[in-house]
Amino acid sequence: MAGVGRRLHLAPVIAVIGLLTVPGGGGAEGGTGGTGTLADAASGLLVLFCLVRVVRGGARPLTLAAAVVLGLPVLGVCLAAITSNDPAASLPGVARYVQIFVLVPAAVLVLVRDRGDFAVLAWALVALAVFEGGVGVVQYLTGTGASYMGEDVRAVGTFGPTDVMGMATVVAFGLVVAVGLALGGPAGRARTAALVCAALLVVPLVLSFSRGAWIATVLACAAQLALAGVRRAMRVGLAVGALAVVLVGGFGVGSTMVKERVASITQVTAAPDQSVTDRYTMWAAAAGMWRTDPLTGVGLKGFPQYRDGHASLALSSGSDTAGAGQSFHRQPLLSPHNMYLLILSEQGLVGVLTLAGSWLALLVAAVRRLAGGGECALIAVGLLGWQLIDFAYADIGGPSTVLTAVVLGVAAWPALYANAACATPAPRCGHSFRWGGTIAHTGWGRWAPARRGGGHA
Repeated sequence: MAGVGRRLHLAPVIAVIGLLTVPGGGGAEGGTGGTGTLADAASGLLVLFCLVRVVRGGARPLTLAAAVVLGLPVLGVCLAAITSNDPAASLPGVARYVQIFVLVPAAVLVLVRDRGDFAVLAWALVALAVFEGGVGVVQYLTGTGASYMGEDVRAVGTFGPTDVMGMATVVAFGLVVAVGLALGGPAGRARTAALVCAALLVVPLVLSFSRGAWIATVLACAAQLALAGVRRAMRVGLAVGALAVVLVGGFGVGSTMVKERVASITQVTAAPDQSVTDRYTMWAAAAGMWRTDPLTGVGLKGFPQYRDGHASLALSSGSDTAGAGQSFHRQPLLSPHNMYLLILSEQGLVGVLTLAGSWLALLVAAVRRLAGGGECALIAVGLLGWQLIDFAYADIGGPSTVLTAVVLGVAAWPALYANAACATPAPRCGHSFRWGGTIAHTGWGRWAPARRGGGHA
C-alpha cells in the first residue's frame, strides 16, 4: 500500500490513459479536430492538477532546457494565428496545439519524479495497448470491426471506424514500450512479461491494416534493437520472423488481406489506390498553400478552407467509413494526413522549425542519454522515433490524439532529465549517483550529487 501511495500523484495521467478506452463521440477530423472526449477533459484536469501542485510547492517546475524545448511550439502557433486571414477562426487551433504539444507533455514531465514513476506510466501504455488490441482481435474474428474491402474485419478497438488509426497508434505505442522494457530492463519476470506483451501486440497491429503504423513500428523497433546491440537485434529479428511465419503462414491471420495490404506499399506510384491518390493530392495542395504564404502559412485550421483552391480534380469528396457498430458515413478530407505538410501549410516555415525542431531536440536528447544504459532511454527513442516517422503519414485529429501528448511527456523525462536515472539498481557502465537508495547512471562523465526523495535532478 505504501508503494501505491507514493504513486498517487500519477492518478491524473493514468486517468487520461484509461479514459481513452471510452468510445469517443468525435471523428478523426484531422488537423486540430476531434476534441471533446472524456480523455481530453481529463487532460485539462491533469494540467490544472499539475499547476496547483507547482503553485503549492513553490518550486520551479521545469529546467530552463525543458521549458525552452517544450515551449518552442508556442512561438510558431501564436504567430500563425496572429497573421491568419481569420484570427478568430484560428483560436481553437491555438488551444489544441498548445494542449497537445506544450501543456499536457509539460504536466506529465513535471509529475514523473523517478524511474518508478516512469515504469508505472510505461506499463499503463502497454496495458492500454493490450486492451485495445484484444478488442481489435475480437472484432476481426467476429466480423464486427470497421469495413475493409467489403468486410467488417478491420481492427479499430473502441475508437470506431471514423478513427481507424486510433487503435493502431495505441497498439504501436504499447509495442514500442514493451520492446524497450524487454531490451533494457533487468532479467526477470518484468522482462518476460514485456516480451509476451510485445509478441501479443503484433497480432492486432497487423489486423489494423494500417500501413503507416506498420512502417513506423518496424523502423522504431529496429532502431531500438540496433541501439541495444547487434547480436540481440539478430536474435530478436529471427524470432519475429518466425512469429510472422507462424501467424500468417500457419494460422492464416489475415493472410490474404495482409499480403495485399503489404503489396500496396510498393504500389504507391505504379498503381495507387484511391486513398493513396487522395493523399498525394492533398500533399500537393498543402505544398501549394505553403508557396502562397511561405513564412507563416495560411493560418491555423485554414487547410479545409483553402484545399479546393489548390487540389487537383483527382481528389475524391471523402473516404467511406462503416462497420464497428456504425452505419455508412462519408468522411470529408480535412487534412493532408501528413503532420509536417499540415504545419507547413498552416504555420509556414516558422511553424515547422518550432514544432518539428522541438520534437527533434527531444529525440536527439534521448539518443544522447543511451550512454547511461537502461530501458527508459530506449523507450523514449522508440516512442519519439515512431511518432516522427508516423507524422509523415498521419496528423493530429480524433479521440486518440491526446495520447500523443501523454507519450511526448513520458518520452521527455529520460530525454531532458538524464540525472533522474533509468538504470538497473547496480551500475554497469558510466558514472552514477544515488537516487532514493538506488544507483543510477548519469552518462555525463562526472559525478552527480547524492539526492533523496523525488523531484527532478
